[in-house]
Amino acid sequence: MSQQGETPAHEDDWWGALYDDETAPDAGTGGGADSLDDRFDSVSDTVGREEHPVTVMRLPDPRASDVEPAQGPPRPSRTVPVDRAPWEPPAGPSRPQTFAVPRPVPPPPPGPPAPAPAERPAVAHIGDRPPTYDAEPAALPAAGPGDLDALVPDTVVDGARYGTYTLRAASVRGDSARFRGEPRRDALLTARFGEGAGSLVLVAVGGGARAGERAHLAAADACRWIAGAVARSHARLSEDIRAGRRGDLKSGLHRLTDRTYGKLRARAAEQGLDPSGYTAGLRCLLLTADPGCRTRVFFGTGPGGLFRLRDGAWQDLDPHLPEPGAASEESPGGDRLTMDLQITTPPSPYAGQPPQPPTEPFRFRASVARPGDTLLLCGQGLADPMRGEPGLAQELARRWSAGGPPGLPAYLADTQLRAKGYADDRTSAAVWEA
Repeated sequence: MSQQGETPAHEDDWWGALYDDETAPDAGTGGGADSLDDRFDSVSDTVGREEHPVTVMRLPDPRASDVEPAQGPPRPSRTVPVDRAPWEPPAGPSRPQTFAVPRPVPPPPPGPPAPAPAERPAVAHIGDRPPTYDAEPAALPAAGPGDLDALVPDTVVDGARYGTYTLRAASVRGDSARFRGEPRRDALLTARFGEGAGSLVLVAVGGGARAGERAHLAAADACRWIAGAVARSHARLSEDIRAGRRGDLKSGLHRLTDRTYGKLRARAAEQGLDPSGYTAGLRCLLLTADPGCRTRVFFGTGPGGLFRLRDGAWQDLDPHLPEPGAASEESPGGDRLTMDLQITTPPSPYAGQPPQPPTEPFRFRASVARPGDTLLLCGQGLADPMRGEPGLAQELARRWSAGGPPGLPAYLADTQLRAKGYADDRTSAAVWEA
């Protein structure tokens, strides 16, 4: 076809002559012999007349497909054998073939059902009907180019095994936040400081305030700052835990918690926020890796829960808070609870700021675990249904009373047991004693 779109009259003839019968003569004006052999013979005769010795080798006519080369190995077949891709080395018969379709593998004969741990964990619910929201995430939180570092995942899960205990921890965005596209307000941090039997494991659960737009950032800051403080003092803390120095532990952890909340208030002042708008509850567990030490230490402030599953029944270990105005009180374990953080902070650089809100009581408890115990630390999103929905506590007791600690997927499914009326974030850490 020409550039103008016209087809020359001689094009069909030329195409047919080129790809037609191989025995047809070349297209041209001459009628004499004009094969490749003829031309080579002509050149050889000419060179021979000039008395130059030449070794002549007859080459096959490339237009004759049924003529094999005079020398060398036989040509490989250009067909594609069964079960070979076109780019694989050719082999096999010379007849055309196609790819073979693999025969379906017959299913295995029926046998005994798979054991219960091999089943896929499912998110169930407690009660006659499911909660209002779906069990899976629906919407992601809104984000912009300037706040990508503030994004938090919908779910985090972690675990470890040291000494005589196994740790499982998880934090899941609540059903309400999943539906509305809000971030997970709770924060979870697990860390180990030190080496060997003297190492210290920290689990920190931060619960952001419901009304704060930056609650998830405050919760993450609280967990990160308390972890940094514990890391700097981990050797002394580990020694105090193994030696049973409850008084030293409580006073030391109280100071570390004070500093963490002082940083939160300073960060609020930097951002021009009311201190109540940038704060979070903070609940922590300290566990040593020494197999000879079964002392488990809880400390922190704010709402949440501390429960122990012993002999198939739950015990609420959350330290009892006295009436407002009381200075201190004995806990069931004999520990005195300090009620006021007494944090001294400099005057706010912003004029007209409201006075500091009342501080949360500092909570502390050190207890000795028994073999078979399960200690559960959780934020408010799980503590409320544990106390308010008996079916949830009973189901967790049934699942965790036998069979050892669950794997990470199973633990995640257990902590997401849903109950109507409870749609907040679920954050928890559980410790199984061997």
